[in-house]
Amino acid sequence: MTGLTPYLHFDGTAREALTFYRDIFGGELELHTYADFGRTDGPGDAIAHGELNGSVQLFGADAGKDDVPLKVQGVMFSLLGTADPATLESWFAALAEGGEVKDPLQERPWGGHDGQVVDGFGVPWLIGYED
Repeated sequence: MTGLTPYLHFDGTAREALTFYRDIFGGELELHTYADFGRTDGPGDAIAHGELNGSVQLFGADAGKDDVPLKVQGVMFSLLGTADPATLESWFAALAEGGEVKDPLQERPWGGHDGQVVDGFGVPWLIGYED
C-alpha cells in the first residue's frame, strides 16, 4: 500500500456507504463485521473494517462507542485527472445522487473542467480534468 488512504467512521452506514462507493468507482470491496472480529461493543452485523481497493481506495467502519462519526469540514476528496473525462463525469453524477452539487462540473476559464459535490454520506468531492 502506498500513499494516503482515508479511513471513514460512519454512523451505522458503513456497509451502505462502502457498497455505494464500490458501485461508483469499481474495485474489490472487503467487509468485516464486529462479529467477525469478536467485538462486542456494537451490533454483530456492524462493519468493524471495510476496504475498497481499486481506482479509488477507501477504508471505513461503523463508528464504535469511542469513535467520532464522520463529519467532514474544511477538506474535500480530490479526484482531479484520476480517470478519463467520461469516467470522471459519471462519477460526479453518481456521487450527486442523494447528495448535493455545490458547484457543477463544468469548463473553467483556464480550459479545464471541475466541480464539487457532497455525497449523501456527507463526503465532499472535487472532481475534474484537463482537456
